[in-house]
Amino acid sequence: MSRAALLIAIMSVTTVLLRFLPFLLFSAEEKTPAFILYLGKVLPQAVIGMLVVYCLKDISLSSAPYGAHEILAVIAVVLLQRYKRNAILSILGGTAVYMILIQLL
Repeated sequence: MSRAALLIAIMSVTTVLLRFLPFLLFSAEEKTPAFILYLGKVLPQAVIGMLVVYCLKDISLSSAPYGAHEILAVIAVVLLQRYKRNAILSILGGTAVYMILIQLL
């Protein structure tokens, strides 16, 4: 077996195990711990917040274009999310706005 195939196999098994681990640890008969339920509620927003900060951390507000591309793309994402309530549409729309702006401006 080639080294690449072995790496792919290990990554696949690891991914599958991580996906099934919660079901193996918490059977249907047991009550899910409150801490796990809490993490399930707050982690998605925390991850999105971290991604936004990471994406916007290198914006230079002191030189042209003063972060205009990023700010307009973020506004597009927020407006699309408020209007359609569809995360995929918001992400794709914001990405399209950003890509168009960096090509045109």
